[in-house]
Amino acid sequence: MPDLNLAVALLLGSFIVLLLLQVPISIALIVASLGTAVYLGIPLLAVVQQMVQGVRSFSLLAIPFFILAGEIMGQGGISHRILLFANVLVGRVRGGLAQVNCLDSMFFGGISGSAVADVSSIGALIIPMMKEKGYDDDFSVALTVTSSCQGVIIPPSHNMIIYSLAAGGVSVGRLFLGGFVPGILLGVSLMILCGYYAIRRNYPKERKYTLREALAISKDAFLGLFTAVLIMGGVVSGVFTATESAAVAVVYAFVITFFVYREIPLRAMKGILYNSLKTLSMVMALIASASAFGWMMAYLRIPARATELLLSISGDKTVLLILVNILLLLLGMIMDMAPLILITTPILYPVFVGALGMSPVHFGIMLILNLAIGLTTPPVGSALFVGCAIGKIRMEQVTRALLPMWGVMVIVLALVTFIPEITMFVPNLVMPQR
Repeated sequence: MPDLNLAVALLLGSFIVLLLLQVPISIALIVASLGTAVYLGIPLLAVVQQMVQGVRSFSLLAIPFFILAGEIMGQGGISHRILLFANVLVGRVRGGLAQVNCLDSMFFGGISGSAVADVSSIGALIIPMMKEKGYDDDFSVALTVTSSCQGVIIPPSHNMIIYSLAAGGVSVGRLFLGGFVPGILLGVSLMILCGYYAIRRNYPKERKYTLREALAISKDAFLGLFTAVLIMGGVVSGVFTATESAAVAVVYAFVITFFVYREIPLRAMKGILYNSLKTLSMVMALIASASAFGWMMAYLRIPARATELLLSISGDKTVLLILVNILLLLLGMIMDMAPLILITTPILYPVFVGALGMSPVHFGIMLILNLAIGLTTPPVGSALFVGCAIGKIRMEQVTRALLPMWGVMVIVLALVTFIPEITMFVPNLVMPQR
């Protein structure tokens, strides 16, 4: 008879070894699952069925639509218009371009839902501008990378949909609403830090716009920003499901980009679809392989064992929250966000939501904020890699500039973790549970 403890060691051990060998995460997950199934004598067809079942959820249809809408708006001129709009609002203060960097990420995050998309589109514009205006290279890249994390917190975010799936059907609407205050809090905190550096290093102010210029820029930017209003309004009002609102957003983004802004030709849609398909294939491969891995963990009772282990360490909720935050921050340094959501949610959810009574929405936002910080940390932070490539700067230089920004992000994480009202106020106000 197979030893279940040995099977647990085989599942987790082989996965970790494959990661250390730099095998792609989706392949590492499925190889570990299949190897453990062979040892346990489970038919491989059962593992394949779990993979198929993992991507058959209707809720997941929202992900390709959100990715496509973000790609259309990212390439269609919205990033430039958002940058100008943010400049109108905050550019006149000392270090105005740094403040613009934070604010435009806040706006663009409500459209793309992706930190990497934020860095790629907004960063390609603002990093060269900041360097030209005399901002330090490392500061410019570090700020762009950290402010981009608002994209996965401020709705809509396809990572929230992945969490909803992994958690067994948490309300996507309430998750979206739960991300508003934490995302804005993160942006405002970074803006305060930028103000300190601007005064200390005497960074320049931006020019003042006339009222006519400001109104024209605001009107032009509003058409793009209305995408986020359309999505959130549809979901919260109950007119659309998350999937339907994402589909409507694609149509709206297509019309605005190709028939209103008209900065790119219609033939550019081929490249947009190609880029969206590449991103989608990676996301769906991760979901399928993580579904098989999660099924093996459930079969081996790993979540139940983890619950017993954590509760044996301490029954105090505060202590456990500190421990899990440290664990998630460390994991975020070595793995990307989507697989970590799919792997850690089934393990940690029973502890904090089931045993300790934490709100599923509060837990989800805390989890995603933790892993968002991981997007900015070496050695595998995807947003950090993109930012360094755009800024043509070594990661070691940027890391030094990131240290105070990480400090700000951790403070925001602590506030979100230990003050549930920061996350829950808006969901409870707009979509109270009946």
